[in-house]
Amino acid sequence: MRDVRSLPKAHLHVHLESTVRPETVRDLGGAREPEGVFGSFREFADQRARVRELLRTPEHFRRIAAEFCADEAAQGTRYVEVMFTAASHGERLGAPEMPLEAVLEGLAEGGARHGIECRVLLDHSRRRPVERLWRTFKLATRYEAVIGMGLAGDEAYPLAPFAEVCDAARDEGLRLVHHAGETAGAASIREALDLGHAERLGHGIRVLDDDALVAEVRERGIPLEVCPTSNVLLGLVPSPSAHPLPRLRAAGLVVTINTDGETALADEYARLRDVFGYDDRDLADLARASIDASFAAEPLKARLRGEVDAWLGER
Repeated sequence: MRDVRSLPKAHLHVHLESTVRPETVRDLGGAREPEGVFGSFREFADQRARVRELLRTPEHFRRIAAEFCADEAAQGTRYVEVMFTAASHGERLGAPEMPLEAVLEGLAEGGARHGIECRVLLDHSRRRPVERLWRTFKLATRYEAVIGMGLAGDEAYPLAPFAEVCDAARDEGLRLVHHAGETAGAASIREALDLGHAERLGHGIRVLDDDALVAEVRERGIPLEVCPTSNVLLGLVPSPSAHPLPRLRAAGLVVTINTDGETALADEYARLRDVFGYDDRDLADLARASIDASFAAEPLKARLRGEVDAWLGER
């Protein structure tokens, strides 16, 4: 078996604030968080909120971004689209642009040092006001490295109130990617596609609830950003072996492998060997799918596809 850490990959669904190193949390004054399965989605969100509250200065944001690049590069990630809740941090700190600008500086520095290309998607909790999403939209239009935005969080809160902002983002040329089909079913996915203009689905595993929706998503080639370990840790799937990943692939859907920030990307690929018996060709196919589904420029995609072929020994 080939070293999965050297398999070139794109990482499309990862929250920056979920990747903060434990030692960095301690340095910033935080306590060690418990590990293992969360009792609920709310418990997960509250834990992540405690980490976000520790980030206060430009140095903090630059540090976590630079460390993120180092950690991703060590996993074989060559291109990443990382999510960041910029407007929320800006409001909390009374400095609307500072958190995002510091993160972009850290990503630029870390990316250059470790040979990884980084782009940013700004996310917004469905629980928060529409006005904040408008502020997120305005931030997204100001920085070249920010390529898009989307809604995240508990799908009990509908996307519909944010539809006008999504219209504006689409018209501005921003890419739109929403969490849907994670904590809710087919209706949430349809809302993300129809009202939210989603080009990819964050998670999307509940698409299997509706055969007609499976056919639509397959025909439209909408990629799924699947995060198997995260789904288990959040209690959305009972065990790794019960994850619907093989059924999603068997249905002909475009499946990409991601972490949500809950694990390391190479480890996620390695678990697919252990849990589902995937061989190197299966893993290479998944890596290619992540590259193809990314918003990277076509020359970079072509180069990374060639590197995947080389990993397999086909070039």
